[in-house]
Amino acid sequence: MAEKVVVISEKTPKAIGPYSLAIEASGFIFVSGQLGIDAIHGELVPGGVEKETRKALENMSSALQAAGSDLSNVVKTTVFLKDINDFSKMNAVYAEFFTSKPPARSAFQVAALPKGASVEIEAIALSGQD
Repeated sequence: MAEKVVVISEKTPKAIGPYSLAIEASGFIFVSGQLGIDAIHGELVPGGVEKETRKALENMSSALQAAGSDLSNVVKTTVFLKDINDFSKMNAVYAEFFTSKPPARSAFQVAALPKGASVEIEAIALSGQD
């Protein structure tokens, strides 16, 4: 039976529900949806979808680092947008984080996101360990 390890990081916002920041299992890391929340204040960063996207990806990076991995090991992301018209703004910031061999990705408009967020991003990554 595969072992399931809960990933914990002090550099990411606390979960706002009964879920783990990330789970490592069978050589993969499953990162829960990340919002553009500042870990210190627990609130969305001001500035709209671009600032939220940047912070969400920084939070994702911190989660992966806590698991011994990094963004270069991400194989799939899912992006949830409050407004699909923000796709190009999100995409421009996203491209800064995935410059080489970007992961597979899906993006959707959703009716609403927690805390009134503009964007939420989840990921599946390879474990950084061989």
